[in-house]
Amino acid sequence: MSHIIDRRLNAKNKSTVNRQRFLGRYNKHIKKAVAEAVTQRSITDVENGSDITIPRKDMSEPVFHHGQGGDVTTVHPGNKEFVAGDRIKRPQGGAGGGGSGDASNSGEGVDDFTFHISQEEFLDFMFEDLELPFLVKKQLKDTTSFDLHHAGFSNKGTPEKLNIVRSLRSAHARRIALSGKERREARKLKKELEDLEQSVDSRDAEREAELRNRISALNEKIKRLPFIDEFDLKFNNFVRTPRPSSKAVMLCLMDVSGSMTQEIKDVAKRFFLLLYLFLQRNYKQIEVVFIRHHTSAKEVEEDDFFYSRETGGTIVSSALELACKVVKQRYPASDWNVYVAQASDGDNWEGDSSVCSKILTTHLLPLVQYYAYVEITDRDHQNLWREYESIQEVFGESFAMQQIKTAADIYPVFRRLFERKQS
Repeated sequence: MSHIIDRRLNAKNKSTVNRQRFLGRYNKHIKKAVAEAVTQRSITDVENGSDITIPRKDMSEPVFHHGQGGDVTTVHPGNKEFVAGDRIKRPQGGAGGGGSGDASNSGEGVDDFTFHISQEEFLDFMFEDLELPFLVKKQLKDTTSFDLHHAGFSNKGTPEKLNIVRSLRSAHARRIALSGKERREARKLKKELEDLEQSVDSRDAEREAELRNRISALNEKIKRLPFIDEFDLKFNNFVRTPRPSSKAVMLCLMDVSGSMTQEIKDVAKRFFLLLYLFLQRNYKQIEVVFIRHHTSAKEVEEDDFFYSRETGGTIVSSALELACKVVKQRYPASDWNVYVAQASDGDNWEGDSSVCSKILTTHLLPLVQYYAYVEITDRDHQNLWREYESIQEVFGESFAMQQIKTAADIYPVFRRLFERKQS
């Protein structure tokens, strides 16, 4: 059976189809390599491409080849030591045969095949099978509302949409186009008239008068052209595009208090960077709000969120109060899918954890689709975790908790929090 591959849309990159087939075939190996690369990279280069290695033992494929053909008789040599039914003893030392090379305590060989995947392919494998949980279409209060966007110009429209500059430019071009022949003839006659007037010896008064009359007639004809015509009018054209029926916002809450060491902060930043890349790549209509907190919370820009070195005490409830304020003022739950991701070491000021529980259960969680809490510590769970456990029992799948002990746990935890839910 023949297979025909149409590569006409691939420009100079003729191996695109074969490359995609190869990536699909070794999807499992590449996803494993991408997961390992994410845990080993720094915060700034987590989204770059990567070198992928695949063991040679997994690269073997069946091969068809031509046989010798015809009838072939093969004589195999016998032996004097064994006969049919004899039991062969196990070789000494446990080695399976007489292979060459030094002994090794490793069960697998070294990866032999290495290739590079691009940034786009790396991100595709990184965020495969991930999604924002429980994303639904929100009904707008005014279902008939539209946004107007400029879409060029039109020959018809209302007076308030008239584009004066375009209309005058069109009128000027029309007058030039319709009077081109007369203008050229008038210039030619004017040149002839100037030559006759400069000729002192043989001036032809009758010819001069004829030229003047002809030039005057041409000018009158040009002047009779209307300065602006209905055909010249140009109007701004606007198209009505409906507003999106589903919108989402992600609120990122990060603890930057003194109990958060630089190592813990780097882990938290890497987790949020993964989340930010995931949102940017998979959701074009999503907004991201960054909130940092110690004893007080503050909404900041992306650069300040990831790189500011501000620190202080620990009052987690300040971040939750600010998140409630932002949601109620700018992202009403009737129009927006609201998501919250919180990262902390779990250490909180004595007595504030109960305040956090009250804010979450009473004000914030009824407004959000999904709340993800990540505790970054290699110790036992802290007081904030224990307080949140009672919340999870009430809100079920819409409230998720995970612990990150080392940087190697970031990507697995991220995938567990945002894995695609089975409908």
